[in-house]
Amino acid sequence: MSGAEDLDAVVLHHVVNTLGWPGLRPLQEAAVQPLLAGDDALLLAPTAGGKTEAAVFPLLTRMTEHGWTGTAVLYVCPLKALLNNLLPRLETYTAWVGRSAALWHGDVGATGRKKILTGRPDVLLTTPESLEAMLVSANVDHRAFFAGLRTIVVDEVHAFAGDDRGWHLLAVLERLQRLVGRPLQRVGLSATVGNPEALLEWLQGSGVGSRPGRVVAPHLFDGQAPTAAHGPPPGDIQLDYVGSVGNAATVIAALHRGEKRLVFCESRRLVEELGEKLRTKGVTTFLSHASLSVDERRRAEEAFADARDCVIVSTSTLELGIDVGDLDRVIQIDAPATVASFLQRLGRTGRRADTVRNCLFLALDEAGLLAAAAMLHQWSQGWVEPVVPPPEPRHIVAQQILALCLQEHQVGDRLWKEWWAGFGHFGQSAEPIVRHLLDEGYLDRDGDMLFIGPEAERRFGHRHFMNLTAVFTAAPEFTVLNGLAEIGKTDPTLLTEEVSGPRRLLLAGRSWQVTYVDWKRRRCFVEPVDGGGRAKWGGVGLSFTSYALTRAAREVVLGADPQVRFTGRATSCLAEARERFAQYVHPDRTLIVRHSDGDVRWWTWAGHRANATLTATLASLADPAQRPNACWVRLSPDLTPQMWKQATADAGQRLCLPAVHEQALKGLKFSTALPQRLAEATLAARLADLDGAAALLGGQVRFVGQSTAE
Repeated sequence: MSGAEDLDAVVLHHVVNTLGWPGLRPLQEAAVQPLLAGDDALLLAPTAGGKTEAAVFPLLTRMTEHGWTGTAVLYVCPLKALLNNLLPRLETYTAWVGRSAALWHGDVGATGRKKILTGRPDVLLTTPESLEAMLVSANVDHRAFFAGLRTIVVDEVHAFAGDDRGWHLLAVLERLQRLVGRPLQRVGLSATVGNPEALLEWLQGSGVGSRPGRVVAPHLFDGQAPTAAHGPPPGDIQLDYVGSVGNAATVIAALHRGEKRLVFCESRRLVEELGEKLRTKGVTTFLSHASLSVDERRRAEEAFADARDCVIVSTSTLELGIDVGDLDRVIQIDAPATVASFLQRLGRTGRRADTVRNCLFLALDEAGLLAAAAMLHQWSQGWVEPVVPPPEPRHIVAQQILALCLQEHQVGDRLWKEWWAGFGHFGQSAEPIVRHLLDEGYLDRDGDMLFIGPEAERRFGHRHFMNLTAVFTAAPEFTVLNGLAEIGKTDPTLLTEEVSGPRRLLLAGRSWQVTYVDWKRRRCFVEPVDGGGRAKWGGVGLSFTSYALTRAAREVVLGADPQVRFTGRATSCLAEARERFAQYVHPDRTLIVRHSDGDVRWWTWAGHRANATLTATLASLADPAQRPNACWVRLSPDLTPQMWKQATADAGQRLCLPAVHEQALKGLKFSTALPQRLAEATLAARLADLDGAAALLGGQVRFVGQSTAE
């Protein structure tokens, strides 16, 4: 078995005789040498590409050869469900060499945790939040427990790196590294991304430049993602236009009967509405989204895995590598936010030798059709988004300083920086944050030592500081119960809005009538009814269309066709969209159009963040009250070409960050632990796209007279 001869003989025996594999996959072969050498690595492969085994087999070999003791490997995942799914496999693999694996996350009870603390499994599967909780818990001797730690495996690392959970994870890993007193090998597992080298460097943290690291991706062309020169990626992709949720349900019910279908929606409300309509058409339907109870999701996923002629409707909760059995089809309602998400979803199909990867897109309206066509245009060019960590994570710095003081009880006022080895924003630049934490009572001081202050106790001390271990602010929701059975959670506004007649909710694909609301305990009791329920969830997060995908939509309007199959309905709808938007696009410049209602709009096709940056930069010309829009910026109705020329002469060199409303800061957890100006600067940097704005300001613009179409 080429490339595997250096694996432990027992591991190799079981690969051949227990798993029945004729050989290792290319990624698994290529990963053996760098991981055995102790190098940091980023292992890239499409979904179901064998990444877990590519990491675990060499690490079990090292564990055996070097006699590692105690908990030597941490296997970190973004989702508890993914960890639950992985545990049986890792228990099997570790047992081959007389080792053990165990699971620690928020759903593991006190008995299970006590067993782990006394037994110390060789491989511990966990989440960043649970790692943080272990470090700050009075019930865990973290120095003793992590004394044998050698390697961290981060599964779905791209899912971490793109948001604040990634900064939190890296900061926790730096603290662990200092705790054990040795460099920790870091191994990231990821689907294809647009910037693998940068993602590896991000994962290495303070070890960049001092530790060897390697991107292992034999499926890529010369280590890079495929491009248009290689032709479209393989897959049976079709784009259809259906016009409504009801029509989508009709199409799904009629097509692919007898097959197992996974349908992705971009909101929980849409999952519920589509799920209900499919059930009324007699389709065996299961649902999965974050506001369903753990038991409800687990029952649905297990039933779906065992069934055949059925559909499961899901948000991105099933996008990652959770096993829901052997899928026949993936169906996408409208479009996912990124090409990377689409690749994850596409990779759920085509795992049998006689099948190909496939996805059917069902657009609910013209906007959904354009978004899908734009995303598929980028995909067919071989383009994948670079994973870019959110800038200026000052609020995570504040959280980490407080967490460190909980972990160590007290920290020297000049020594706290050493816990992050000068990594990124956690070094000298964090001094103003520490001063603010002291001034506001989040930290207290005794001589040269810092410790948790009364304000941190008041804001975050509930339930042993559990609120300090999670970096996201969750919108308040009410728990929905049918008797003693928890169904899930719902937005409280559904319980307070005026209604005529009985109040009904839509949850788990079924309608429920509210019988009693316990306002104090945030509980809602319901009974099943035949129909009429509504689904709704609020949220504090912001989802913006990117510069690249909005520009791709412009290319589609200008005539570019993604290299996928179109139905007649999709072709007709796209032709109508192109005709409607034709007056707002130009091949080599942007247009400033005076519309029939008097509006003057600059059709930038630049995405929400770039347009928000342009609005702030062109303050004298742009309407400051406008909401961010992906395609255009509203300008002064009195605008003339001369005014435009004067205002934009040097605007590309004096770009401004978007204004931040105080209400928006509530979505930035721990922002209250920052000075107001730093909290606003953090959010403003995340709402901006300076490169996109500069590109638009540097391009040519044409003024167009009054338009008659809207």
